[in-house]
Amino acid sequence: MNELQTSPELTAVRAFFSELFSEPSSVTVRFGDGTQLEAQIAGAPTIVIKSPTSLRRMFRPPLDRSLSEAYIRGDFDIEGDFIKVFEIFHMLASKVVGKLPTLAHLWLSLPNETRSAQVITPRSTRLYDEHRSRERSRKATQYRYDAGNDFYALWLDTQMVYSCAYFSTGDEDLDTAQEHKLDLICHKLRLEPGERLLDIGCGWGGLVLHAAKHYGVNVLGITLRQPQQFFANQRIAAANLGSTVVKLIDYRDLTGGTFDKIASIGIFEHLGHAQLSEYFAQVYRLLKPGGLFLNQGISVHPSPAWREPRPAWKRLAENAVLGSGTFIQNKVFPDSELVPVSEVNLAAEKFGFEIYHLENLREHYVLTLRHWLKRLDDHRTQAIQLTDEATYRAWKLYMSTAIYGFETGSINVNQALFYKPLNSRNLPLPHVRHCHAV
Repeated sequence: MNELQTSPELTAVRAFFSELFSEPSSVTVRFGDGTQLEAQIAGAPTIVIKSPTSLRRMFRPPLDRSLSEAYIRGDFDIEGDFIKVFEIFHMLASKVVGKLPTLAHLWLSLPNETRSAQVITPRSTRLYDEHRSRERSRKATQYRYDAGNDFYALWLDTQMVYSCAYFSTGDEDLDTAQEHKLDLICHKLRLEPGERLLDIGCGWGGLVLHAAKHYGVNVLGITLRQPQQFFANQRIAAANLGSTVVKLIDYRDLTGGTFDKIASIGIFEHLGHAQLSEYFAQVYRLLKPGGLFLNQGISVHPSPAWREPRPAWKRLAENAVLGSGTFIQNKVFPDSELVPVSEVNLAAEKFGFEIYHLENLREHYVLTLRHWLKRLDDHRTQAIQLTDEATYRAWKLYMSTAIYGFETGSINVNQALFYKPLNSRNLPLPHVRHCHAV
């Protein structure tokens, strides 16, 4: 741990944090010498400054990237309610631009980095291929999953389902809740024995195996990650599901008109505005007339800032200082871009789909993420052995950020069921109406 050696430096650090967390302070800040600025609110979390001489780098714009890198690097830690800190920083973000002259002056008084050792820069990615090209999509997917199957197995359920679970009561364990989610998808798609199901972005094959085992359908799962394909096909072979397979292929390279039902779970948040039209056009070609397509993914909820006009200078200043989204883009999900669900569904309608059912599962994702986060923390030692400390901290930070986003409603996760009309005929009523089926 680096400690400040001179009182003027310590005074500068305290002055900076006193200004940052004023009115009233809702967080305790503990410094390297054991002294701290006390919160004025009971039960407040504590930010532990482990490397005070890195504070200039820690608060260098854009703050989203600098603070996340500082946490991943281990320059500071958080004690107490980890998620509460995001609420505190969200409130601060609305005030930072107004306080910028004062904070900038105090920031310049902070001690400079004095360590002789090389500063560890947390892992990030730069994709130089043509935007949204097949090769770039493959590299982005590889980056997202290159921590390896064993790392994900530490905190996912036994089926290795890496998407929002479904909690009927909220008291289920993760395995049960993921089983409920897979069954919910199959009910909504009205799967019948002998049908062909395509699972776009099938991951480790959770839905592929569930649909083939319990609904008697022939499933093609597709992924861009060879370790996922190998893992899924091993499980398929062990279950003796000969007509089901997972292939390594981009969905854009499939030929059309061959599938009765299609599922895509957690894909379109990685497509962005630019690829939505191509995505829905291709899925429409792949689906037989009269078929159903279930699309699940994370969407952004338009904030008041989107709806209310603001001066250009203020928007530019906020983007430059805060840099919202840079952490996720650079450290976790390169090329990700969240789109409002209304825009997603409009894109689907333009290609002929009928929106048959829409469900928001954001509260379920909060519970899912809390399970994942606890399991990751419970297996901290193994996670670091499989990867490293920085990777463990990056995933803890990401999951906590996501929990805050879903709890506040700034992001949602939606299941949308689309119908490809058959000769303008209505979709027949299901034979059995399940409580959550359509």
